Amino acid sequence: MAEHIAEEKVNEIRQAVDIVDVVSDYVQLKKQGRNYFGLCPFHGENTPSFSVASDKQIYHCFGCGAGGNAFSFLMDLEGYSFQEAAVKLAEKGNIKLDIDASSLTARKSVSPEIGQMLEAHELLRKFYHHLLVNTKDGQHALEYLLNRGFTMESIDKFQIGYSLNSWDFVYKFLTKRKFPEEVIEKAGLIIRREKDGQFFDRFRDRIMFPIFDRNGQTIAFSGRSLGANEPKYLNSPETVIFNKSKILYNFHLARPHIKKFQQAILFEGFADVIAADRAGVENGVATMGTSLTDEHVSALKRNVQSITICYDSDHAGIEAAQRAGEMLSAAGCQIRVALMPDGMDPDDYIKEFGKEKFRKEVIDASVTFMAFKLLYYRRGKRLHDEGDRLLYIEEVLAEISKLDNAVEKDHYLRQLANEFSLSLEALNEQQRQVSFAEKKKSKGTNSIAKVKLQPMAKSSQLKPAHYAAERRLIAHMIRNSDIAYKVQDMLKGNTFNIDEHQAIITYLLGFYEKGHSPDPSAFIDFIHDEKLKRVVADIEMMLINEELSEQELTDYIKQVFNYQKMLKIKEKKAEEKEAERQGDFIKASMIAMEIIQLRKSL
Repeated sequence: MAEHIAEEKVNEIRQAVDIVDVVSDYVQLKKQGRNYFGLCPFHGENTPSFSVASDKQIYHCFGCGAGGNAFSFLMDLEGYSFQEAAVKLAEKGNIKLDIDASSLTARKSVSPEIGQMLEAHELLRKFYHHLLVNTKDGQHALEYLLNRGFTMESIDKFQIGYSLNSWDFVYKFLTKRKFPEEVIEKAGLIIRREKDGQFFDRFRDRIMFPIFDRNGQTIAFSGRSLGANEPKYLNSPETVIFNKSKILYNFHLARPHIKKFQQAILFEGFADVIAADRAGVENGVATMGTSLTDEHVSALKRNVQSITICYDSDHAGIEAAQRAGEMLSAAGCQIRVALMPDGMDPDDYIKEFGKEKFRKEVIDASVTFMAFKLLYYRRGKRLHDEGDRLLYIEEVLAEISKLDNAVEKDHYLRQLANEFSLSLEALNEQQRQVSFAEKKKSKGTNSIAKVKLQPMAKSSQLKPAHYAAERRLIAHMIRNSDIAYKVQDMLKGNTFNIDEHQAIITYLLGFYEKGHSPDPSAFIDFIHDEKLKRVVADIEMMLINEELSEQELTDYIKQVFNYQKMLKIKEKKAEEKEAERQGDFIKASMIAMEIIQLRKSL
């Protein structure tokens, strides 16, 4: 679809947008040297191997091999076509395009059925909101919300709505607009009755909270009953567009604030997010009626390192906070826990004590995850009882032994010693024993893993001399067209030994023949093969000398030719053996002389 946008416009967009800004919308980046590093959004990882080079306007993951420029980043991550990526980047760079974004064709990755599901949800979201805010039918629901502390600003921001007390309004509303019954049913908006096969609406006479994906598309609803009707909250079922284990409520609105404050607040449910938002806490997200999952953790970690857990203070909430904290901590996040009085949730607290107190005395007064664990293990124990006290100390020492920071360990050991009038030396000794026992337990599996992994890691890094030489030549050729033509002359009609390397320089010479100047990002767009784009991004991340000396250039070319000679020697050796086998010793000796000459030329 690139032909719809003039090449001059594509270049203008490329010049106006910094890839670091584009990637930062999805990945938390930290500068290390010349480049920026973060967790790869294309595969799960705990150690950052995703690198972004601002000077070259490219990215590359050393873990999974993903690579490209700002256009390919959006195309790979969001499933955009080139044209959609260009429109998105043009908006970011304030470049005017003669293309109506709404007229773009549907993404190739989205089937017509999914497109209809998204469209139906979007249509209903607008209609439900209109019913609540502008009609007599929704007046009682609006008054109910306002009486519970909701503001009109909050209702508009979260697009809260109302579903009519009707059995078939949504069914008629959507089928009249040519939405197929099967699609609406698969989207979870209507239900088929078993006895007669008739359809009825899933949501009736409920306050409707739309659920959005990370791009702000409506993908589901949660309906709250207005009275004593059960269930109190009725949620959309899981569908092809709505997966609870992947969705974080409010993520699309919270992400800019998460980036700004470098912190996310994790709540138990969407009602807490909305209540906290009214109190000025705009970086809040929540799971959708499910425990925290690996997918949730991955989504959070790609965007932020510091996460504050703010769950209800009842037994279930404390247990959930402990589990969530362990998962996030294992993923390398910095965890704090916000504590509230017994039996309170954020909404209750804000109503009773006010917005400012919630921000200052709950969110800002959050404690470290270790401090939360000290409180967690106290629950249900009578610490004046010797048995409970010793059990508590044992559990806490096991947690302290897991801490990496020596100062942090010392801090909590001293706290424990002071509280129970214990010898710090004795606690230190006990903690060392606990730590040793844990290490011994895991030593067996770890040592086996190391034996298996180390040779693989080494072998993957060992590449023949000609391979490295070709990649270094390509790196210099991408940065300097004169060197590209010089290498072409020095090859004297020969090719590189690695097929993908030869394909890259063929593209590169074509790129220069069309009048382009050296530009890694533009060259990546010039290549049609996705695999080759990744290889180019990988090569561009190599550290090379700014200037290529004649000696270095000659050495690289020599390595390219030497490999071809080595192959020739191998071929000649086989011919020599065959001649000897057939008793033709004159031919064998002539071949042997050729091999000697080839070896001398090495």
